Amino acid sequence: MDGAAGAPPHRLASAIEDFLTHLRVERGLSDATLRAYRGDLLDFAASRGAAAGWDTSVDAAVRYLGMLSAPRRSRLTALRPTTLRRRAASLRGFYRFCYAEGLIATDVAARFDLPRRPRLLPEVLTVEEVDALLSARTDETPFGLRDRALLELLYSSGLRISEALGLDREHLSLEEGLVRVVGKGDRERQLPVGEVALGWLRRYVEEARPAWLAAAREPGPRGGPLFLSERGNRLDRRRAWEMLISTARLAGLKQGISPHTLRHSFATHLLEGGADLRIVQELLGHASISTTQLYTHLTGERIKDVYARAHPRA
Repeated sequence: MDGAAGAPPHRLASAIEDFLTHLRVERGLSDATLRAYRGDLLDFAASRGAAAGWDTSVDAAVRYLGMLSAPRRSRLTALRPTTLRRRAASLRGFYRFCYAEGLIATDVAARFDLPRRPRLLPEVLTVEEVDALLSARTDETPFGLRDRALLELLYSSGLRISEALGLDREHLSLEEGLVRVVGKGDRERQLPVGEVALGWLRRYVEEARPAWLAAAREPGPRGGPLFLSERGNRLDRRRAWEMLISTARLAGLKQGISPHTLRHSFATHLLEGGADLRIVQELLGHASISTTQLYTHLTGERIKDVYARAHPRA
């Protein structure tokens, strides 16, 4: 590794593993991309100076990137700009995650300017593919009811997987058809839940959840977690991700689907159906309209694709 100075300290190594899990579970990144992130971050963690002050100061990251941009005896030339940009983006993403998750108290990423990676259009499913995915969960077991209810909620309300799994029972009103969510930046929003999703949520809450809730040592405040494991604990992101992958396989869908794919599909289908961009922004919980505008480019590409396939003179 560049400038290696031994194994990274435990707290830094643990934070890196948490970030990699987030990338795999919530963003559905490929194994190859995850290996690149891991290599970049472990290289930074083993560099001189990373152990001291990585979580309180920008100095360690700036020193590390500066070292990479200059030739050394172990490298005849400096790193290529594309490689350096990727390393910088890995660091920025890592620091943003750490600050958002409360792993560090200082917003380190905001204190230095790193090159941004080009913004790629998100992967989305067609309405038919969503139907196939949701319909693939046909078993009437407690696990089947829970998994179907979770998938239906993700697509019905456009939740992030962390938001859905962070729900407590009192956050869901089956009578009013609403769910109350606290998203990024502690921004709270109240979202409608469709009739189909409500039907599956009601079945899960009434038929499957009580037995699992009884298995919990302490049900906890606010009615306890909405989505439970069989031991009465809050369902974790890894198991939810694995469930979605197995369901996509049952539905015969392409690889690379993640829980976020349902969120992207939710937004895209709303816009294609004529929803106002500002409304979609509120539903998604985006702080900036520019984030939501990404989906307008996506729907434009899909419209052009349909046109090219359907028009006789396209």
